Amino acid sequence: MTYILGISAFYHDSAAAVIKDGIIKAAAQEERFSRLKFDAAYPYQAINYCLSYCEIGIDDIDYVVFYDKPYLKFERLIETYLTFSPRGFNSFRKVMPVWLKTKLFQKKILQKNLLRHGAGFDSNERLLFTEHHMSHAASAFYPSPFDEAIILTLDGVGEWATSTVSHGKGNDIKILKEIHFPHSLGLFYSAFTYYVGFKVNSGEYKLMGLAPYGKPKYVNMILEKLIDIKNDGSFRLNMEYFGYCVGLNMINRRFEKLFGMPARKPEKTSIDEFYMDIAASTQKVLETILLRMTRALAEEYSVKNLCLAGGVALNCVANGKIIRENNFEQVWVQPAAGDSGGAIGAALAGWYGYLDQPRHICSTKMYVKDGMSSALLGPSFDNENIKSALIDMSADFTALENSELTKTCAKSIAEGKVVGWFQGRMEFGPRALGNRSILADPRIDTIQEKINKVIKYRERFRPFAPSVLREEVAEWFEMEGPSPYMQCTAKVKETHDKLIYVSVDDGEDYNEINTTINLPAITHVDNSARLQTVSNEDNPLYHQLLLDFKKITGCPILVNTSFNVRGEPIVATPFDAYQCFMRSGLDILFIGNFMSEKNKQTSDLNEELSKEYQLD
Repeated sequence: MTYILGISAFYHDSAAAVIKDGIIKAAAQEERFSRLKFDAAYPYQAINYCLSYCEIGIDDIDYVVFYDKPYLKFERLIETYLTFSPRGFNSFRKVMPVWLKTKLFQKKILQKNLLRHGAGFDSNERLLFTEHHMSHAASAFYPSPFDEAIILTLDGVGEWATSTVSHGKGNDIKILKEIHFPHSLGLFYSAFTYYVGFKVNSGEYKLMGLAPYGKPKYVNMILEKLIDIKNDGSFRLNMEYFGYCVGLNMINRRFEKLFGMPARKPEKTSIDEFYMDIAASTQKVLETILLRMTRALAEEYSVKNLCLAGGVALNCVANGKIIRENNFEQVWVQPAAGDSGGAIGAALAGWYGYLDQPRHICSTKMYVKDGMSSALLGPSFDNENIKSALIDMSADFTALENSELTKTCAKSIAEGKVVGWFQGRMEFGPRALGNRSILADPRIDTIQEKINKVIKYRERFRPFAPSVLREEVAEWFEMEGPSPYMQCTAKVKETHDKLIYVSVDDGEDYNEINTTINLPAITHVDNSARLQTVSNEDNPLYHQLLLDFKKITGCPILVNTSFNVRGEPIVATPFDAYQCFMRSGLDILFIGNFMSEKNKQTSDLNEELSKEYQLD
């Protein structure tokens, strides 16, 4: 029996994962425990959770694997400053002390922190390091249901690599091609994220969501001045317009002069048509590169499966277009594609790469089973713990029988209520997949504005995702296969004149009727939706909720957005859930087998969370 602990930390999205004999047992981001979004600190609490879930101590861990190699990163930093000197001296002066005091000596820092979990833990022979993009590649390939695949990883930058192409077969991954810093698709997209007024490393999904509101007017200018794209999708950036090599800003004045407008001030200026067009143009260029890459890879290697990871793989719009092109028979995207997923990749790289263990694939078909356990890898709480927490918070609540839970929740949603849904194990990765979710009726045209304005406190343009019964996805969306991790978009089908079956008197008898059902709450301005398919095998309770909602309404779809407010990590504990419930516009909280209605609460937790959390 071999336990391996994977760690990603010190940059953003710190996380930990534990695998047992190659099987992923537990994984969590530190932010969920510290309540600091994108927390970069050593994941002390996440590690403690993983150890506790596996019922082991740190002494039972055979190997600890860190998700990148800090010395190679430092080499890249020094070479970059030397290449661009004397420009960037002020940045060099600020960055270097941080590296020399901490980041350069991450091995010692890790060893010191590991002792916090057990004073006798000897990490000298147990601590390993793997390269950043190998962590990404391992996180994409090893949990996938494929014996063989091409692996494409794209992000800002690891040590030197920003994009890699690998071939995975059996238990072996070989990196075939790399694009190196400063030429980075992730940093290219982040530069425009900054220009449009969103935060780098957190606002990229906002740029993607804003893109359909604009027109890609600036594509030609971007291709002529900023980036050179080859037929195979490889690219080079014109560094005369970017600032991240020599300063602390993503872009420079030449960049702003090229487009004739300054960078938008976050939260202080409206998002006018110009910035919408910039977003649309950036997204179009990103998609052009990814489609060229995947076409060329399919032609060159004749491998039928594709795996994706790295922060760029969180761009669900581009993922959807890759899937629809059908250059590969099957595409699997790591649900925690960003740096948090590097913890899983590092652990798996240790098991297969370092220990050379044989690989046991969960399935030969993508849609049967993969190795991520539906991404439900975080902590759970039983009804006894939940009840105790609710009593401690002086909450008013009602206990529900198992048979009543989903029916009561479905009825509340059908009546127009917006509910918090806290069940089972917490999701790993950036998406709520039905265990830490805010749920609502997708047929109500005012729901999107309500959730954005008084519940999530976020920008009005941002869309919401639908969860749909797996067996009915093709009836409602232009998509045949499943999307269990909400990693791609698809067009919403015309939903007029649906033949539906609605239960009679809450029983098992059904009326067959023709009706018109539209889905305004989950349909984006371009008629797309980032959808999640839900099967009974993946999540039985959530699947039953969707079934019960369909019985009442004829609609097998729910609005599903993460259970948090803007700037706050997704809720992790009953305490987090109740606080978020009370300090937002949620109507009802369904937590375990308990229901709390807002109008029955006497708690004084009535301050808006937007005042407490720094906006993202």
